[in-house]
Amino acid sequence: MSKKNPSPHSESLNLGIIGNCKSAALINSDSSIDWCCLPQFDAASVFGKILDENIGGQFKIECDSSYIITQSYVHNTSILCTRFSNGQDAFEVMDYMPRYKKEDNVYYAPPEITRLLKYIKGAPKFRVIYDPRLEYAVGETKTYVKEHFIVSVVDDKNYDTLFLYSDLDKNALVSGQEINLTQDQYMCVSYNEKINLPSLEHTLFEFERTKVYWLNWCHKTPTFKHYNEEILRSAMTLKLLTFEKTGAVLAAATTSLPETIGEVRNWDYRFCWIRDASMVIKVIAKLGHTQIVKNFIRYIIDLVPDKNEKLQIMYGISGEKTLTEETLEHLDGYQGSRPVRVGNAAYTQKQNDIYGILMDVIHYQIDSYPQDDEKHEELWTIVKSIVWVVDNNWKLADKGIWEFRHEDRHFTFSKLLCWVAVDRAIKISNLIEGGKKASAKWAALRDEIHSDIMKNAWNEKKQAFTQSYHSEHLDASVLLMEYYGFIDGKDPKYVKTVKAIEKELMHDGLLYRYKNEDDFGLPSSSFTVCTFWFINSLYKIGEEEKAKAQFDKLLTYSNHLGLFSEDIDFDSKRLLGNFPQAYSHLALIDNALNFN
Repeated sequence: MSKKNPSPHSESLNLGIIGNCKSAALINSDSSIDWCCLPQFDAASVFGKILDENIGGQFKIECDSSYIITQSYVHNTSILCTRFSNGQDAFEVMDYMPRYKKEDNVYYAPPEITRLLKYIKGAPKFRVIYDPRLEYAVGETKTYVKEHFIVSVVDDKNYDTLFLYSDLDKNALVSGQEINLTQDQYMCVSYNEKINLPSLEHTLFEFERTKVYWLNWCHKTPTFKHYNEEILRSAMTLKLLTFEKTGAVLAAATTSLPETIGEVRNWDYRFCWIRDASMVIKVIAKLGHTQIVKNFIRYIIDLVPDKNEKLQIMYGISGEKTLTEETLEHLDGYQGSRPVRVGNAAYTQKQNDIYGILMDVIHYQIDSYPQDDEKHEELWTIVKSIVWVVDNNWKLADKGIWEFRHEDRHFTFSKLLCWVAVDRAIKISNLIEGGKKASAKWAALRDEIHSDIMKNAWNEKKQAFTQSYHSEHLDASVLLMEYYGFIDGKDPKYVKTVKAIEKELMHDGLLYRYKNEDDFGLPSSSFTVCTFWFINSLYKIGEEEKAKAQFDKLLTYSNHLGLFSEDIDFDSKRLLGNFPQAYSHLALIDNALNFN
């Protein structure tokens, strides 16, 4: 189990993620649980220090300054180990959220966090800072020591409770008194009051079962000659961002971590964007984890019950269609970056690209699992509905992949994905009905969209495909034209586009999404996935050595655990934005697979 120090980018998001496909917690490199929502991902926070240093709430194990703290994941698991040692005295904190299969074949994944204190040597001493602030720290959370547990209660705008079980002295724990560790001990934070009281023996048993679950999950993933550790960590991170109950895939585990410190680009990402989720599913399927794919397909089928119901760009993880955006005015925000938002108003936006990305995944499902005939009937109905929507909407302007809030344009990426929708629908038709009817009828539409893009998205002056029709602005999203099979990687127009984007959007090894001002001005950080897209494009145009060198450099910007957020600051290279970001990790895997 290798030990790594926090990222050299001192202000970076030095956080680890643990979870059990019901919720997740983010743990700082100093052991502090700085973010956790219970009982599930999109619930109110119980620890939220990441959004307010003073009142957000945390759960930390603290030693004196003689101790050196190192942190790493237990090999091939999502169990996080934080080690405290001053040379003579040492102990480890093993953090995990239980997840394992019970005898009835149902996964056990309760809304709780276990902190197993493993005695190593000497006479280590520590104190606990246990400061839950329920319901996003609205109102006063009061904590009481009872006979069998510690309970925290808030009864303000909402009522909520949280329980802590431990074999440590409860009064010493709550009051922050110094505690001597002489043997293994435990603390268990539970959203629910436990019917059967925990014990150290039971905690150790759950630890081993959770460890075995992750070892088994990793064992099902192919082993790669190059970048195997990075692929595995990214794959586990994507798994941690899945909500097993419905099959939804979250964009990230957090809300309101800013793209730039002090600015207002702060959004809630604890939802399922059809685009992000579909791309995650396609990548994770390449690694052989088919159940995640099937769960997501079921999520989509359940979302679109009516043939004439249009698809939203995003939904709640339980299928909610209304995601009202509110601001939490009482919270200071991450390093003072306000506002803090819950909900996301972007759910009302029109983004035509989602149809192609979803169709791409449906094609993968039907092509890969031809035996699921019953499910394919439902999917075929959705396919025909999507083609109808695309046929009636592809010529219209929209908000685009970057969610421009105040202006609709004819974005090249949106048109590209409309082409993908029809292209994959034709391929699905050939699989299901042998191309007898639909594919012949849809071929003309596919050709029309292709011609339209080639005519209107290409800019002779720029010698590149541009962000939108008849525009001179370049955009990283057009790099995906090759990825989706619209154009060959060696096509001169694509090669020129890659070169033009490098010249205009590359800054010190990181890529701008675009340089034209949006609703909030010029972006001052790099959207991480864009640099991954560029590296992939370099590889596809034949510049493989250059691609690998840039990939290796980009990997050094991860945090100490190999995790990426949404954005990277151009100058300091610190991680910014919501964390960990599914988009970033799926693109990392895609790039790494190029080199195997």
